[in-house]
Amino acid sequence: MAASVPGSGVSDQHKGRRGCEHYDRGCLLKAPCCDKLYTCRLCHDNKEDHQLDRFKVKEVQCINCEKIQYAQRTCEECSTVFGEYYCSICHLFDKDKKQYHCENCGICRIGPKEDFFHCLKCNLCLALSLQGKHKCIENVSRQNCPICLEDIHTSRVVAHVLPCGHLLHRTCYEEMLKEGYRCPLCMHSALDMTRYWRQLDDEVAQTPMPSEYQNMTVDILCNDCNGRSTVQFHILGMKCTLCDSYNTAQAGGCRASLDQQ
Repeated sequence: MAASVPGSGVSDQHKGRRGCEHYDRGCLLKAPCCDKLYTCRLCHDNKEDHQLDRFKVKEVQCINCEKIQYAQRTCEECSTVFGEYYCSICHLFDKDKKQYHCENCGICRIGPKEDFFHCLKCNLCLALSLQGKHKCIENVSRQNCPICLEDIHTSRVVAHVLPCGHLLHRTCYEEMLKEGYRCPLCMHSALDMTRYWRQLDDEVAQTPMPSEYQNMTVDILCNDCNGRSTVQFHILGMKCTLCDSYNTAQAGGCRASLDQQ
């Protein structure tokens, strides 16, 4: 029986244990870049000073019999199934999560396939519920997440599409909502704020400004519709007259309304 290969992170006492924190699989990948054995590309990249190209993987090692062989779904020596799901292009071995290989994305996605479509302009697989109902930004999936600055296209974390068309990792989106509601790239509202704006209407109506500010107006720019308008100044917020959003920014100083000048 062959000894464990240095750099694999797998000792004899752990022989037979399937997978890692990232994937459930019955083999190790032989990295073509350094000839070391790792459970997956992510484990490799976390340990080495270079990245493993998944598409160039040619060989794997069975975790049971330790035979090194061409990458395939089942061990040719002991018949161990390396993965319920196997992609011969990405060399992805894992539990069956209804994965499918998208030719346009160039990688495997978690399905089921019939629940998704590939948007050619965004260059990403999206839920069918978004077909014809999302704002397209060309090659938006090839940009990094603006929150964590890490890759979105090849990430194992699901991407969340904002109304403005920008993408964030879903986990980053959920963290963002704890602090605010705006897209970090364009400041557009990241979710439907209609209900909150109606509540803010009531708060503004019930909170009169001091007499010296009651007749002051200000120019505002709306982050949601990009429109400009002149409204009455209020400390709680200035409402866009075009789309009723309070997601606005002051575009000039306060001044007395014309009928008071």
